[in-house]
Amino acid sequence: MGHKDAAIRTAILAGRFIKSSVGKVAEISHKGRDNIVTDVDKKAEAMIIKDILAAFPGHSILSEESEPRSGLAPYTWIIDPLDGTTNFAHAFPFFCVSIALEKSGRVVLGVVYDPIREELFFAEKGRGAYLNGKKIHVSKVKKLIDSFLATGFSYGIKRKDRNISYFRELLTRTQAIRRAGSAALDLCYVACGRFDGFWEMDLHPWDSAAGMLIVEEAGGKVTRFDRSPYSPYDKNILATNGHIHNKMSSFLK
Repeated sequence: MGHKDAAIRTAILAGRFIKSSVGKVAEISHKGRDNIVTDVDKKAEAMIIKDILAAFPGHSILSEESEPRSGLAPYTWIIDPLDGTTNFAHAFPFFCVSIALEKSGRVVLGVVYDPIREELFFAEKGRGAYLNGKKIHVSKVKKLIDSFLATGFSYGIKRKDRNISYFRELLTRTQAIRRAGSAALDLCYVACGRFDGFWEMDLHPWDSAAGMLIVEEAGGKVTRFDRSPYSPYDKNILATNGHIHNKMSSFLK
């Protein structure tokens, strides 16, 4: 089984398990005041890691809820078993499984699966981006005032956090802004044209690795706030349809 088939299969299996667990959370613990993890996160992660290592025992694993595992091959799987845990814990239907594959430091594959809507976003480097098998593209909106944006806020948010200022500045210069609570899905929504742009601060590799590639392969642009090249190991991300990128960046710098 190839990387693509393995990633899609395990994302769907984990997603179906997560969907069947909505409203049945047995255990919630805290990694911070407002950063939670459930028993479902951990079980879904174990399913994904077991499946991937069974197929590719020499690969490395970087996943949100467990310690990194190093392998000998140049491949690293970057996994968020449940992006949008707080949403899931409250049965708010906006969460997903996110799986990316990195080869020698470059993301070459990304899968994001929304089990509630049964939407599978997928991209391979140089081969385009897809939603349930159909090719997707970013929107054609050219003016910031006409744009529909998304953002997210850090855990442990403080009154003076910069993103509150960014939110306030952009809110009056756009059509609307949403804060739905899953960076991976927000990125996929940029990729398929539902959002025109997305920005967030203080992310981790598993939040953005798959979604970043999906946006790029859908014709979008992904950088840091200052328009310099973005890596999933960077904290701050700006992803857009390309047309509004420079204008958004001017407010985020």
